[in-house]
Amino acid sequence: MATEYGQGYGHGLALHEHGLPEHGGGRRHRLPAGLRAPFEARSWREFGYVLLSLPISILLFVYAITMVSLGAGLLVTFLGIPVLAAGLAGCRGFGALERVRARALLDLEVADPEPLRMRRRGFMAWMGAVLKSGTSWRALLYAVLHFPWAVFSFVVALNVWVYGWALLTYPLWFWVFPMWAGQDGLQIYGDETHSFYLDNPFEITVTALVGLLFTLATPWIVRALTTVDRLLVHGLLGPSKLATRVVELESDRGVVVDTAAADLRRIERDLHDGAQARLVALAMDLGLAKEKLAEDPQAAARMVDEAHGEVKTALQELRDLARGIHPAVLTDRGLDAALSAVSSRCTVPVEVQVDLTERPVPAIEGIAYFTVSELLQNISKHSRATWAAVDVWRVENRLMLQVVDNGIGGAATSGGSGLSGLAERLDAVDGILVVDSPVGGPTRVTAELPWRTV
Repeated sequence: MATEYGQGYGHGLALHEHGLPEHGGGRRHRLPAGLRAPFEARSWREFGYVLLSLPISILLFVYAITMVSLGAGLLVTFLGIPVLAAGLAGCRGFGALERVRARALLDLEVADPEPLRMRRRGFMAWMGAVLKSGTSWRALLYAVLHFPWAVFSFVVALNVWVYGWALLTYPLWFWVFPMWAGQDGLQIYGDETHSFYLDNPFEITVTALVGLLFTLATPWIVRALTTVDRLLVHGLLGPSKLATRVVELESDRGVVVDTAAADLRRIERDLHDGAQARLVALAMDLGLAKEKLAEDPQAAARMVDEAHGEVKTALQELRDLARGIHPAVLTDRGLDAALSAVSSRCTVPVEVQVDLTERPVPAIEGIAYFTVSELLQNISKHSRATWAAVDVWRVENRLMLQVVDNGIGGAATSGGSGLSGLAERLDAVDGILVVDSPVGGPTRVTAELPWRTV
């Protein structure tokens, strides 16, 4: 494997549970979030998103209802199907615009949904693909559901924003009423006999304070409203969970195929360069010994003795190769015995602790074994450690592996290292590899695999 320690290690990143780099503290603000929120660009972008949602949703709702109604009404003729397909295609286009708007104003990254799958070319194939696509119908559902929500969020956001700033700035414009309206101030209540105006300093101050509360609360109200928009865009305009899972499985299948091909090439290379070459040399030596047996028995005996040593070496290489494919001890006795055996070949003392009451399926068991084996090889070659430990346990439906050493640290899954290849192998079976290895050590590598029983 490529070096993951030492200088390759210096560029490593400690990964948290989801594999993302952990960053230090962000920018510090003097004002608390509640006071600066009304003036932040994010709040104004979200408010702009809510304001734009109303006209856009009206257009989208009218288009969707019109096209679907027209297509449904024309289904008695052939024209209904292409009209309905055109309506769904238009909804898909509006969905793409909504994803762009959400990305620009809400900082919401939503992947594009799966494209149309057409087995052949032509208008009929396109029409059938549009009608059978779940993305098309989810876009139509978004057009219908978003309209009432856009009306509600527009009314709420605009009212709290306008009333908040109007009341907050009331001390600046209350003079308009006595000068131009012929009344003492803003009228709160009035009938034929009684009326109440905000006209004295105390009432004006209280009005401004109420406006301040509204103004401070407005960004959070708008943010709560846009949270529903985020859910709608992400859930209805993004890729479906099934399609995402299919893409992941296709990618994992490619990784598995590449890994299997690489393993086959490695086995072929080891056989060709190792045991096969020794067996060919052994056959030649035995042939020469056979020729010299009558003329020089002592030389023939020496050659047979050397050939005996070559046989032992070839047998050891074949055992090592078989152990690299799938060790017999793993099949016969399970992970505890197999990991103890592989740990005994490590160059540093290794403590092994396996806490399993039953065995997983052979495939998961084999992946767990080879994961620990490769990590121990890294420790032997690169870590400069004097101690290591291997822990294996089960948590509900997950098999957990942890390998710790007190070496120099700096391991990384980036840069095409051996750890990155190991992470890809684990990902192919829904596994996770987490590396915590600061420069100077210690290194802690945790692997998580799905638990499946026979």
